[in-house]
Amino acid sequence: MIKRLVLALIAIPFISFGQTSTNVDKIVAKIDNYYILKSEVETIVERGKQEGQEMNRCQALESLAIQKLLVAKAEIDSVIVDEDMVNGQLDARMQEMIRAYGNEKNIVQQFSKSIETLKSELKSQVREQLTSDKMRNTITENVNVTPLEVKNFFSKIPADSLPIIPTEVIISQIVRLAPVTKAMKDELVERLNGFKKRIELGENFAELAKEFSEDQGSKVQGGDLGWAKRGQMVAEFEASAMTLDSGKLSEVIESEFGFHLIQTLEKRGQEYRARHILLRPDYSRLDLTEPKRFLDSLKNQIEIDSIKFEKAIKLYSQDKNTADAGGIIMNPETGSNWQAVDVSMEPNLYFTVDPMKVGTISGTLNYRTADGKTGMRLIKIKDKKEAHRANMKDDYEKLKNYAMNNKQNESIEKWFKDAIAEVYINIEKEYEACKLFEQ
Repeated sequence: MIKRLVLALIAIPFISFGQTSTNVDKIVAKIDNYYILKSEVETIVERGKQEGQEMNRCQALESLAIQKLLVAKAEIDSVIVDEDMVNGQLDARMQEMIRAYGNEKNIVQQFSKSIETLKSELKSQVREQLTSDKMRNTITENVNVTPLEVKNFFSKIPADSLPIIPTEVIISQIVRLAPVTKAMKDELVERLNGFKKRIELGENFAELAKEFSEDQGSKVQGGDLGWAKRGQMVAEFEASAMTLDSGKLSEVIESEFGFHLIQTLEKRGQEYRARHILLRPDYSRLDLTEPKRFLDSLKNQIEIDSIKFEKAIKLYSQDKNTADAGGIIMNPETGSNWQAVDVSMEPNLYFTVDPMKVGTISGTLNYRTADGKTGMRLIKIKDKKEAHRANMKDDYEKLKNYAMNNKQNESIEKWFKDAIAEVYINIEKEYEACKLFEQ
């Protein structure tokens, strides 16, 4: 079964916070010092169904076992993941959850657990995922393919078995964000000033940051951001932190990330170490009327040729991540400007883009930025490649990746034969029929 599953060795990332029922979860397999729970197997099977993938419980168990084996062997071989990488990935996952559920309060209600408990559980999953990825990369780091190998790989694929390359597009956008109301700003400033008074009266800054700060990356360190060089932080934050004497508290500072109460801890030359409590507006409560009105009017101006879409991006788009790149939405997985028009695309974008032709502009669409801000956007199709069977002329890079994956998988299969002999593996009777790791 390995040969079939090794293509998916970057294990399916999932968030599993335990069962919500009163049933006790069951350990179904042990790989060295790592356990696989029945709920984890069921989660992968169920998600496979939701995504249209046929995966039975044996396949789900083996995909998990492969990841545990990689992690167990990484421990033996001293392959260690950097703690900053774990924290960075954890922060990104938490932000994804906040975008999905709206705010931290909704997350707590959904899982009936505190944010700190959820983060603790998620952190171990993130560390395991990153460790298995690093171990896999260690195994395959010296694997390369030549143009001749790509050509030979392609020639061995039967014509009727050549992969279908889905329709791909290059998309640019103009984004307008929902304005934060004065009342909401005043509310956040009042809360932070309340924290400031409590600290001045003797309460611990770090404890308040751990409880209230909405900066997921620093709150576990009591808001401590570590040492920063001049120019590393946003201007508003840095200007305040650099002018404060050590130990002093700032006034409430507004930046693109929200509202900060800052305390400078140390300074040395052009470096400083500060901590903060960050509060962000509840973007889900903001009114989208103004950005929709603005973009509807802007679209009309573009259609009557009063302004070009590309110039409007520079003048009006409020999404910095794309505005500086001509509004182009980059594919986060490949780093390419081309994106596949398939179910991997967010549904709202997929159904909008699918029927559009090159040069056409969408109506106004709801939008949420990577850091959770809400707004509206216009989409333009800059270029489009229709679905087709793979060929060497148009799809060399993709075929090179397929050939590379194939060669890497061969390398990993050889590695598994040795690794299995070094690691203790025990499967519960309920899953013995799965015959894990058989060729």
